[in-house]
Parts: sequence; structure tokens; C-alpha cells
Amino acid sequence: MKKLINFTETNFRINIHNLSYLPRWIIVIIDFSVLITSFLLTYSLFIGFQLDYIITKKYFTFIIIFFGVNLFFFWLFRTYSGIIRHSSYIDAVKLLFSQTSVLVFFLFFNFLFEMLYKEKAILNTALFINIVLSFCGLFLYRVIVKQTFELYFIEKNENKLIKAVIYGTDANAISVAKSLKLETPSRFKIVAFVDKNNQNASKRMLDLPILIQRKKIPALMRSVGAEGLVIADKSLSKEEQLVLIEQCLEFNYKVYNIPTITDWEDQKEISQKVKNIQIEDLLEREAIKLDSISISKQLEDKTILITGAAGSIGSEIVRQVLSFNPKKVIILDQAETPLHHICLEVENIKSDTIIHTVITDIRNKVALERIFKMYQPQMVYHAAAYKHVPLMEENPSQAILTNVEGTKNLADLSCKYKVHKFVMISTDKAVNPSNVMGASKRIAEKYVQSLYLKSKGLNDLHATKFITTRFGNVLGSNGSVVPLFTKQIAEGGPITITHPDIIRYFMTIPEACQLVLEAGSMGNGGEIYIFDMGKPVKIIDLARKMIKLAGFIPERDIKIKIVGLRPGEKLYEELLNDTSKTLTTYHEKIMIAEEIQMEFEDLHTDIEELIGIADFFDNEDIVSKMKKIVPEFISMNSSYALLDK
Repeated sequence: MKKLINFTETNFRINIHNLSYLPRWIIVIIDFSVLITSFLLTYSLFIGFQLDYIITKKYFTFIIIFFGVNLFFFWLFRTYSGIIRHSSYIDAVKLLFSQTSVLVFFLFFNFLFEMLYKEKAILNTALFINIVLSFCGLFLYRVIVKQTFELYFIEKNENKLIKAVIYGTDANAISVAKSLKLETPSRFKIVAFVDKNNQNASKRMLDLPILIQRKKIPALMRSVGAEGLVIADKSLSKEEQLVLIEQCLEFNYKVYNIPTITDWEDQKEISQKVKNIQIEDLLEREAIKLDSISISKQLEDKTILITGAAGSIGSEIVRQVLSFNPKKVIILDQAETPLHHICLEVENIKSDTIIHTVITDIRNKVALERIFKMYQPQMVYHAAAYKHVPLMEENPSQAILTNVEGTKNLADLSCKYKVHKFVMISTDKAVNPSNVMGASKRIAEKYVQSLYLKSKGLNDLHATKFITTRFGNVLGSNGSVVPLFTKQIAEGGPITITHPDIIRYFMTIPEACQLVLEAGSMGNGGEIYIFDMGKPVKIIDLARKMIKLAGFIPERDIKIKIVGLRPGEKLYEELLNDTSKTLTTYHEKIMIAEEIQMEFEDLHTDIEELIGIADFFDNEDIVSKMKKIVPEFISMNSSYALLDK
């Protein structure tokens, strides 16, 4: 028994929505039907006036020529190639050219016919009216189809669409609005534009009102019932954008951003670029811009070794280094699966660079020497390290064996195999360290600096130039607060924060890696580069903003729980030691920290002893030795604080 089809409104919408685009021959048939209708209307109109549209006796011959010429100009101007539901002014122009060409052709034809046969073939007035009717019919049915799809047949659940206001009235804003209207499935219902220049109060764009920003943006959004703001005005400064975002988040409005539109034809790509504001967009400073020319001189056609290449920082260094066309890149890490992932990723990057993937531990000097001997790297970017403060506080021996001994192995081999530059990635936690992890990185800093001073004292012209970069927390890196908060929000909370007053400096992963590459190009050896990271961010404020960006209300939908400072954790981080000074560089965002440097021989002896102690895994002995090497190491919230008394 056959099932009856239920033609409900919903089913009808879905069926229409799922229709593929009509084949071109069907479009030609429809257009041809419009031409026939226009011809018959014109013919009937002039019959009513007792006038002949076609004067010549070769009646059927002329009709065949007339429709044949129309089809020829359809083909010439490809009027049938556009998608009807996405018709635009370009399609109207094609139709206008097509029908105007038909009119000109037959006016000329009529003129020649009259010269040869002493009579006109057709009535010129009737021809003109026929062409006007044809153009109107062809264009009108396209407009009707387009509007029908937009208003009825594109699946739009008005209750689910986000009512949005577009901030901006320039070409960029108009292009964004058009693309969002055509988006399938639709996400937004655009209800208005906002003009910050207060010049278009009585005007409309795309049949939508233009709001004048005399009040704060949330008040304007309330007046039109909007739920979200799409920032499409690229003339806004970073400060102006932050003000808008803060105002919207305060009243739980959603905020979306989009880059400048360059491809005006690809509407789908434009709509896909409209994204929620990310926490990276709320950094209270302009993004850093670095000197790619000097970096290119250092990397192009060189052999580069990157340790910790599977980590969040190391993998980004790999991506950025590859853009400068090195000869070879050796990506080294001990983590098999993440290293496999970055290996698969870089295989898809179109480049002539030869890539070698190496699994090894930087604590294994024998294995490392084999790599240096085989590949002869000219640049080393050292990103491998243990970085989690609580874990290293419980396992100081691992911090020493990886962060200190691993760095020492790489540095010593770099000297032995005449590496041109060695760039070490450090942390702001190495400044006046309060935990084992920070102190281990400070010892590593001291070692590479003293090694450079030693070779400099020997007047070695080919001595390796050791350079250190030091920066704060990296947004989105493995183990940072942003992925943790994102996971906690997804689970419904609570968000856990160690202390309500804790603050941190933040930068993005690409910025951090750009700094590393810039340091490698500008460094002459022995420097510690620090970055102007703008204003420090209060972690509890970061948590509240992330909750709002996720569409929730802090403390009502997602709770914030204070759990107390972890062992070794500071309320705030520093970029400079108490005894340090800074020197400026040619880049206003990058400075050099002048640290008190130790003699190599004494430091080398102390570090050898420290590594020997670490092999016995006696935590207190290890930390005691660390405090002797780094006198400013004062433990906080840790059992090792007793060693400071």
C-alpha cells in the first residue's frame, strides 16, 4: 500500500530547500517562454490599435530569425549561466546588454530591409516595446525567484536566528550583510546598521535602518531587539573595538568579528569568516609586527633544528620557520603522537624544504650528538622543556634533568658543531623564581650566557651565539588557563581559580614565536630578550570574559571557585630581576635584560654537581643546590620554603 505524502508547509520548505540548482537548458526554456509571452503581448497590443507589428509577408521567417537572434545573444552574454536564486545586478546588466543588442540588430536589419525592398519588415515602435517587455519579464521573474527563496523557501526558523546589528556602513559592512543574508543555513537576521560618524540618520541600506551612535551600543541594540553585534568597520582602532566588546559583554550581548573583505565575489567565504570574538581579541594591545626581511636572511636556505617541535610553541615555530624557505628542518621531540600530528601537518605545506622527524630525548647526549653530526644544523631553536609549575615542584629531579641537563647537552653540542645561533625559549617565571620550574629555567639561562662569554673570551670567530627569549603566559598553549577554562565551561563549571587577585601577562602563540624568530635575527650573543606584553590580565576577569563569550552569565550559569595558590605559585609574574636593567632595541616592543653573569667555570662545576644530585632524586638536596646557584630563588606556598630560613 502506497504511503500518502504529507505536503505540510515544513515538508514543502525542506523539499524546495533541497533542490539542486536548475540545469542551464531549463533556464533557457524559461527565458524563451518569457520572450514568446512578450512577443504575443506586443503583437496583441498593436492588433488592438489596428497596426501590424510584422509588416513583411515573410511572417514565419521573421519570427524564426527574431527568436534565433535572441537565443544567440543569450549565448553571447551567457544570461543563462547565473544561479537564479542568487541573481544580482550583474545578471541585470547581462540581460540589458542582450536585449539592447537585439534591438540594435533589428533596427539595423529593418533599415537594410527598407533599402532593399522599399518597405519596413517590422514596426520599430512595436520592436522597442517588445524589447522593453522582454527585458522586464526576464529580470522580473529572476527577482521573484530570488525574493521567494529569501523570504519563504530558504529554511529559516525565525526563533533560532540571531538578530544582529552590523557595526559599520562602508563597503566592507555591506558585503558582510549581503553574505550573511545568503548564508545557508542562516545564522543571523540582520536588523540594522550602526554609523559611528553620525551622518546617515535618515537613510537606509539594503532596506535596513541606519542607527546613529549617540548612545552606548547596548542601548541601540535594545531599541531594535538585537541580540548580537557584528563588527565590520575596519577603521576602528584596537581601543575602540575593546570598548564595544566590553559594553556588549557587560549586558550579555554576543559579539562577532570579521577580517577585511578582499574577495567580493565569494559570499560563502565571507560568511564563514564571521566568528565569535575570541579571548585573544581582548588582549589590551596592538598585535606585534616584526621584521620578516632580517628573519628571512637568517633562515633562508639554512638547516634548522627545532627541539620540543610537537609542543604548542615548538609546532608554531616549525610553521613559521617553513614560511622562510629553509633548506632543511629537523623537528625533534620525545612525544610520539603529537610529533606524528605535526609531521602530517607540515607534509601538506607546499615547500621545497626537506623535513626530518626525529624522536629522541634531549637528556640523551649520545643520541643528540648523532643528530648534530648527521645534519650539521646552523640554527637551533630550543623549545623543549618541562613547564608545569605544580608537577615540577613535586618532581624537581625531572626539572633539572630536562630543563638544565637537556639544555646543557644541546648548548655544548652547538658549540662543538659550530652552530651559528642557538635561541633558547625561557619564561618570566625564571625572574626572581618562586618555584622549581622557574629556577631550573633560570639556571639554563645562566649556563648558555656563561658559555657564550667563555667562547667570546677565547676570541673564537665561529663561536655559537646564544640568545634567550623570555615571555609570559601564552594563550591557548598546552596546559594554559584558556583551554582549562574552556573545558570547565563546557562541563557546566565551576571555573577554578587559585586566587582572586592573581594576575598574568599574556600573548598569543604566533606572537610568542615571532618574538623567538626576531630574537634569532637581531641577537649577537649573550642577550636575554624580553617583550613589552602590555597590561597584565587579572585571571578572574579573564574567566568572567570567557564565560560571557560562551553565552553564559558568571556566578549564575557558571560558578567561579577559588581553590588557593598552588605550590610555588606567585600572585604576579615579573619580566625583570631586581638587579636587572633594560636596554632598548630597534623594535619598540622588544628589550634586552642586562643580568649579572657568572663565570663559566664556577657555574659549570655547580651545574655538574646539581645534575649528579638529581640522579639520586633527593628533592631537598636538589632544591638546596638550586638555591645556591640562584640566590634570588625564594620558594612560595611550598614545603621548600623551609630551606630559605
